[in-house]
Amino acid sequence: MRKYFCFTLLVIMLLILSACSDDSEVTPDGEESAEAEGGDLVMSFPTDIISMDPHGSEDVPSEQVRNTIYEGLVKHDVNMEIVEGLATEWEQIDETTWEFKLREDVTFHDGSEFNAEVVKANIDRVQDIARASPREFILEMISEVNIIDDYTVEIVTEYPFSPLLGNLSHGAGKMLSKDLIDEDYQNAIDEAGLDTTLEEYYEIRKIGGEEHEEIASQISNSTGAIVEQKPVGTGYLQFDSRNPGETTKLVAYEDYWDGPPTIDSAEFKAVSETNSRIAELETGTSDFIARSESNNIDRIESNENLTLEKTDALAIDYIGINTEKEPFNNKLVRQAITHAFDQEAVLTGVFNGSGTPAIGPLSPVTLGYDENLERLEYDMDRARELLKEAGYEDGFDATIMVNEDNPERLDTAIWMQESLAELNINIDIEQVEWGAYLEMTGNGEHDMFVLGWSNPPADPNHLLSTLFHSDMIGNAGNRSFFSNEEFDELIDEGKKESDEDAREEIYKQAQEILIDEAPAIFIRYPENLNAYQSNISGLKIDNNNLLDLRNVTRE
Repeated sequence: MRKYFCFTLLVIMLLILSACSDDSEVTPDGEESAEAEGGDLVMSFPTDIISMDPHGSEDVPSEQVRNTIYEGLVKHDVNMEIVEGLATEWEQIDETTWEFKLREDVTFHDGSEFNAEVVKANIDRVQDIARASPREFILEMISEVNIIDDYTVEIVTEYPFSPLLGNLSHGAGKMLSKDLIDEDYQNAIDEAGLDTTLEEYYEIRKIGGEEHEEIASQISNSTGAIVEQKPVGTGYLQFDSRNPGETTKLVAYEDYWDGPPTIDSAEFKAVSETNSRIAELETGTSDFIARSESNNIDRIESNENLTLEKTDALAIDYIGINTEKEPFNNKLVRQAITHAFDQEAVLTGVFNGSGTPAIGPLSPVTLGYDENLERLEYDMDRARELLKEAGYEDGFDATIMVNEDNPERLDTAIWMQESLAELNINIDIEQVEWGAYLEMTGNGEHDMFVLGWSNPPADPNHLLSTLFHSDMIGNAGNRSFFSNEEFDELIDEGKKESDEDAREEIYKQAQEILIDEAPAIFIRYPENLNAYQSNISGLKIDNNNLLDLRNVTRE
C-alpha cells in the first residue's frame, strides 16, 4: 500500500511539474492573455478603385489599396519627412545626379528579387508612351537611370529638380516586379500581333523615334492589362482576388522584408452611401470605414464601440471653373463667381466646421503658404458689378458637376446654385459616377466642378503644377483648363530652384496670379474623417489618407 501511495504521489508531482514547464500559454506578470492579432479586416470605402497599377490612375481610392501592395525608394513618415523605403541611403552627387543604395533582402510577391534592374525597368515603364501613364508627369524630369551595381542605382534629371525625393515617394515611384512588367509587355505585343520580341521592343524604346512611336501606338491599348489582373509588389499585403465594383481582397505577405503584418487579410469594399458604411460599422459588418463626413461626427463619437480618427489632410477642396468655356473664359465672370461664394456659410452649413478655411491652394504646412494672401471675399454687390462690366448683367445658364458618392460636394454645389441664382445665373447640377466623373472633367465636359486634390509629395510644385500648369490640362490634373504664361514660368522656375527661401517667394507669387485669374474657388483645407471599431489598435492614417495596416491588432 505504501509503495502504491508513493508511486501515485510521484505521478501527480510529475504531472504538475510537466504542466508548469509548458509556459506557452502563460503571459508575463500573470496577464490573462496577450493582445490578439488583427485577423481579417473588412473595410468600406465610398468608391471602388480605378486601377491596381501603380503607374495607372491618379486617384486616392486606388492609392489607398495600392499603398499596401507596392513600395517606393523613399516615403514620408508621420511628420511628412522623407525616410528610407526600398532605398536605405541616397546622396545628391551634383545638381542633377542622385545615387541610391538599395535594400538587399527584398523579394516581390512572385518570388523575384528587387534590385537596381527593377528600378530602371519601373521608371522606363512609367515614362513609356506605350503605357501612356497619367502619372508620367511625376517622374518626367528623369533623363537617365544608370545601374551602378546590383544594389546601387543612379538617377539623373534633365534639369535641377528640387522636389525629386518627394516625387519618388509618390505612388508613381512605387515598384512592380520586373517579371510582371516583362509579362505585361509581352502580352501587349502578342495582342497587337506584332512580329517583335520583348528584347527587340526594349531596344527600340531605348533608341526612340518614329519606330518606337509606331509600335507604342499599336500596343498601348493592352499595356497594363496583366498588371491589373495580378498586381505584384514588395509590400506587406499581396493581391488575392477582385470583384470590380464591389471588393478587392489582399492577404498577408509572409516573406515581407520587415516582417509579416499582424493581419491575415484586408478586404476593401465599395459602399457608396455614407449611412450604409456607418451602419456596417455599427453592426460590426465592417471594421473600418473611410470618409464618414462631417454631419456624422456626433453619431460616431457618441458610440463607445466606435473610434473616429481625424487627421489634417495635405489637400485642398475647391470648385474648379472651366476657363476655356464661355462665359468662364472671361476673368471678370470667374471673379464674380468667386465673390458669390460664401466660404464661412459653406464651411458651417456643409462641412459642419470641419477643416480650415482656405486662403489659397497651399495648406499651412506646405512651403509657400502665405497667410497674407488676399482672397476674393464674399461680396454679392461686387459680383454684380463685375458681371455688368463683363456684359452678363442678365446672367446665363451653366452646369456644375459632382461625383455622385460625395454628399458634401453635392451640398456645396447646391449652395453655389442658390447663391448664383441671386445673380440671374441658372446652374444645373450634374451628378456622375466617380470613374466617369474623372474622365468627363478630364475631357472638359463641364462648366464648373467640385473636387479635392491631395499632395502626396508634400511639395508645392506637385499641387500647383498638377492643378494649374498648362502642360497638365485635362486628365493629368488641370481640369480648369487654365493657361497662363507667367504662372507657368514661375512654376517651372520653382521646381528648379534649390534655395528654399527663393522657392517660397516664387510660390507666393504664383498663388497671387491664381487669386487674380480665379480658375478655382478654394473652399477649405480638409480633415480626413475615418472611423473604426474601438477594439482595433495599431492603425495609422497619414495626411494623404493612406492607411498603414501592418501592426493592426484587436483587443
